[in-house]
Amino acid sequence: MNITVIMLALCQAMLMTTVSLVLSSSALVGVQLSSPNLATVPLAVQYLSTMLLMFPVSRLMETHGRKNIFIAGALLGAFGLGFAAAGIRLGNFVLFSAAGFLIGAFNAVGQYYRFAAAEAVPVERKSEAISMTLTGGVLAAMAGPVLAKWTREALAPPFFASFLALIVVALLGALFASRLKMPQSAIIEIEGSRRPLAEIARQPKFQLAVAGGVISYSVMNLLMTATPLAMMCSTHDFDRTATVIQWHLVAMFAPSFFTGKLIQRIGVLRVMLIGCLLYLASIGISLTGLEFVHFQFGLILLGIGWNFLYVGATSLLTETYRKEEKAIIQGVNDTAVFLAVTVATLFSGKLVNSLGWQGINLYAALPIVLLSAWIFRYMTQRVKSELTARGSEYSKT
Repeated sequence: MNITVIMLALCQAMLMTTVSLVLSSSALVGVQLSSPNLATVPLAVQYLSTMLLMFPVSRLMETHGRKNIFIAGALLGAFGLGFAAAGIRLGNFVLFSAAGFLIGAFNAVGQYYRFAAAEAVPVERKSEAISMTLTGGVLAAMAGPVLAKWTREALAPPFFASFLALIVVALLGALFASRLKMPQSAIIEIEGSRRPLAEIARQPKFQLAVAGGVISYSVMNLLMTATPLAMMCSTHDFDRTATVIQWHLVAMFAPSFFTGKLIQRIGVLRVMLIGCLLYLASIGISLTGLEFVHFQFGLILLGIGWNFLYVGATSLLTETYRKEEKAIIQGVNDTAVFLAVTVATLFSGKLVNSLGWQGINLYAALPIVLLSAWIFRYMTQRVKSELTARGSEYSKT
């Protein structure tokens, strides 16, 4: 495997270790510092920051190079984690929430690891490179929750030591980024070669790719951020919650070892459709009960479904733009994704209190069903178009 892809996978591992620990602990810290209704506000601030910075980060990479921005993002994350630790130590909910803005900057930069990997390999291997970069999440899935368990009570108050430990993790991310050898991007001298955004957005393939990314990430994040609160309300302890999140993250990233090859073998649309079906299977399990086993297996299926749908949507997106259009299209796509994620995260705490865990799952099923129908319809239209084209060629002969 390309050394650049390996380094990007390690960068992904550091990012996702941070994300997994923050995810499994942030809502609980929010309850500790404020109230259940406001518990997910710090996470929402983090995702709001990611959403606001996606497009500026993309443009900065275009002018300053991916490597420099990857390093800067990890350093900002380290500062943010330091402020979050200070908020916990001082019992200051506002400071803890505000720190999410810098942590969100780290997350915004990290969303481009997968696109950088696609650019570091020949075009026929881009799906494999995207999925292999995400395998860094497997290491994170093991390290994040375990680190949370080890450090939760190491220093008072709870989770103070956890966020101190994450500063080191973010600094390791900056170190790995400094070792990247990114290919030189061609300088685009002819601005006219870029198509207007409206023209690109009219492509049905572009619309489906963006919808796949938005729905896959926002639905997964809604259910994932609601899980710690739902398990707390169901009297499960933190160790069990951390275990559920841990195996959910393993399920999110472990399939990346073969998702790229699966896309090459059966096609990106079929992989996305399988992802939708796995989402619905996850929701079905979550609707049957509130025992540990329901959370465990429901979140595992949710993770695998996310991997298939998100990697598929990313691969589909790379087919919709030219090289000189990548910065604006990648920025627009991920801004849309994290706008939806921010809204889902902001209201997840309140939804758990008002609708309950099973009620949230019922609502989450609707966008997945609609996306499944969209993918199936697009597949059918493509088959009809191919058959018509072949018929035309045959009649000419």
